[in-house]
Amino acid sequence: MPDDRIRRIRPDDVEAAVGLVYDLAEYERAPGECHLTPAQLHEALFGEAPKLFGHVAEVDGEIVGFAVWFLNFSTWRGVHGIYLEDLYVRASHRGSGLGKALLAALAAECVANGYARLEWSVLDWNPATEFYKALGALPMDEWTVNRLTDAPLRALAAQA
Repeated sequence: MPDDRIRRIRPDDVEAAVGLVYDLAEYERAPGECHLTPAQLHEALFGEAPKLFGHVAEVDGEIVGFAVWFLNFSTWRGVHGIYLEDLYVRASHRGSGLGKALLAALAAECVANGYARLEWSVLDWNPATEFYKALGALPMDEWTVNRLTDAPLRALAAQA
């Protein structure tokens, strides 16, 4: 049975979600790297052709957790999957089942839409790693995430 504390994000949730993103950046020890604005998140989620989707956890009328995600594609499986960009539950609500309920909602999205995978990255030091393993998630230790941003991204683009 779906958890009634979890629902799709709505436009009036954007401000709260942005606040949670900044809380997550603080938790991940990178507050200076977060520059998200409510206008940016609103456009990504609710613009003309949204490419980002989200769910929130609401307790007593307050947004206390969120998951934002987008579709990826597995060439090996031949179908889409969900890439979970961020999952965060306020410290005061951890242990209440909200994190698991948010992940369950995304798993249900996968099953309902015929998606093959639910994937995400987690920092090595994050204690949630054990929680994810308990759900049956397999760490992809043999894979290394690579990222181009800022000047290196622009330098490579200039070679196109």
